[in-house]
Amino acid sequence: MKVAKLYSFNKIAIEEIPIPEVKSDEILVKTRACGICSGDVMKWYIEKKAPLVLGHEPAGEIIKIGEDLIDSIPFTIGDRVFVHHHAPCMQCRYCQRGDFVHCKTWIESKIIPGGISEYFIAPKEIVINDTLKLPENLSFEDGALIEPVACVVKSLSRSLLKEGDTMLIVGLGFMGQLHVILGRFFGAKKIIGADFIPFRLEKALEFGADLVIDASKEDLYNVIRDYTNGFLANVVIVCPNNSHAIQQGLKCVAKGGVLMLFAPSNPNEKLLIDINNLYFSDITITTSYSCGPQETRRALSFIQEGIIPGQRLITHRFSLEDTERAFRITAEAKDSLKCMIVF
Repeated sequence: MKVAKLYSFNKIAIEEIPIPEVKSDEILVKTRACGICSGDVMKWYIEKKAPLVLGHEPAGEIIKIGEDLIDSIPFTIGDRVFVHHHAPCMQCRYCQRGDFVHCKTWIESKIIPGGISEYFIAPKEIVINDTLKLPENLSFEDGALIEPVACVVKSLSRSLLKEGDTMLIVGLGFMGQLHVILGRFFGAKKIIGADFIPFRLEKALEFGADLVIDASKEDLYNVIRDYTNGFLANVVIVCPNNSHAIQQGLKCVAKGGVLMLFAPSNPNEKLLIDINNLYFSDITITTSYSCGPQETRRALSFIQEGIIPGQRLITHRFSLEDTERAFRITAEAKDSLKCMIVF
């Protein structure tokens, strides 16, 4: 089978490897679609994992089920499924609290060899705890959107949005656009987006933002202050992975508000905070890393109900052989949102 293998940020090869053997507690999935994630093009983050087969947003068709799973899972050969690339044990202390990404099983579980491959293996933990059958009205591409949508569901849940709040989203790539789309369903009355790229500013308006700010031309804080009559934003979601964006976002948080860090920062970056300003303004700084089974199920519902306009969010489609081109377009972060590899 063919796979897209990353050796470094500037070297992605299409290689042939054997189709993996299916153990008794695994399933084999024929990949039909897999998205390119913004994390895939975060140089420091992806290179520390190299060499690796790219892709962790797959959807596909089950073509083989290990003998120990045949009678214990709600799937049969031919089922169309979303498969999470990690899954928790659902029993440990972290799982009992809903902190699935800190579960040892979640951390150690994975799909083999990766999502941008013609076939992949999913182990028992993933099959049982975070594999979902796709409804008939959803395509494989819709299925490949479940994981990123679930990450945003978790972010908005942790952001403590209240009915009537004003929300600012800094960074309007694919994940930023999902925050725009879903913000209303979590209570936001006013949704503001900020970016440097005209294409993404226009898309945010198309997806329901009340105001967009070209941060290359306008001062973010001044615009937010004037737009809210000095109140600022109750919730600020920062999507870019750098401390400058975080600092700018923090300035725009209203008293009693929340700053959500949606991405890790570049290594060794520090955030300088005026602690008393944070304290006396009662500002909460929180994070949202990946997602778990609760979020993937809710994400599937949002997609099935048509709330997530998948076909408008997928701006580019490529074959497996063109993975490197998809990777570069995603990394350029210009006139694109989601690049999808289709099989």
